Amino acid sequence: MYSLIIFDADGTLRRCTVPGQVCPNADDQWELLPNVKENLSGISWGVPGNGRVAFGIASNQAGISKGYLTEETVYRLLVDMATAVVGFRPIEGSIRFCPHGRSEGCKCRKPAPLMLEQLMEFWGVEPEQTLFVGDMESDRLAAENAGCDFKWAWESGGFSLRDYPGG
Repeated sequence: MYSLIIFDADGTLRRCTVPGQVCPNADDQWELLPNVKENLSGISWGVPGNGRVAFGIASNQAGISKGYLTEETVYRLLVDMATAVVGFRPIEGSIRFCPHGRSEGCKCRKPAPLMLEQLMEFWGVEPEQTLFVGDMESDRLAAENAGCDFKWAWESGGFSLRDYPGG
């Protein structure tokens, strides 16, 4: 059973509604992907232990470094998305994002494991108790680099965690 499930945001839980744009820059530019809310509603979210599973977000957000939006806007959009997914405002500290572009050489941008490691430390959970769900090879590599399990967000044509204990 997993004690912590961390999700990528874009392409995993939400999609941008602006054609040709990968990540939303405003409130009216995103929607949840099909089946996300329904498939995650059966998980008992909360502080790990007693059958509860901690929720986390780890997302690359290079639009900040390009000047498309601010860190405050990214955080608010991620909080709004997480609240739409799980039905409650996530605990402060459970959302991490990398504001850097690919060429900046930071330690937090996936496939680097820093965001995942920070979330595991925040929740007091070991890598073997953690699942990271994502949609890109950089997500899979971040999980591998952090020593936790990984699941592709879209398998068999739809989002599902039903095959995973705690999911």
